[in-house]
Amino acid sequence: MSFKCEGADKDQLVTSLAAILLTDSGAEVTAESIEAVLSGTGNKVPAYFPTLYASYIAKAGSLDKFFQGPGSGGGAPAAGGAPAAGGAAAPAAAAPVEEEVDALDGGMDMFGGGGGGGDY
Repeated sequence: MSFKCEGADKDQLVTSLAAILLTDSGAEVTAESIEAVLSGTGNKVPAYFPTLYASYIAKAGSLDKFFQGPGSGGGAPAAGGAPAAGGAAAPAAAAPVEEEVDALDGGMDMFGGGGGGGDY
């Protein structure tokens, strides 16, 4: 199985990978360092790519902000967020408590019998 990537897609990929490499190695992500990685790997991209990527990463504070952590899911933020009138934050609503229900309690077992516990 091979992966083919050409043109602008390749330019974006190799520039992104260069930025990730620099971040993982603890080096500062600058246009010059991205250019150095690209030239060291034999890749050529348009001259504005390293500058563009470095400026986006600098504005974000780090490349880590572009990646989700394990289990974060990337879902929508929780409701709320805006303070109530008068500058005080609205009190948090108590989360409803759910009871744990035993799957075999008062019902059939997975074989259609009456509550399990018998011979299989």
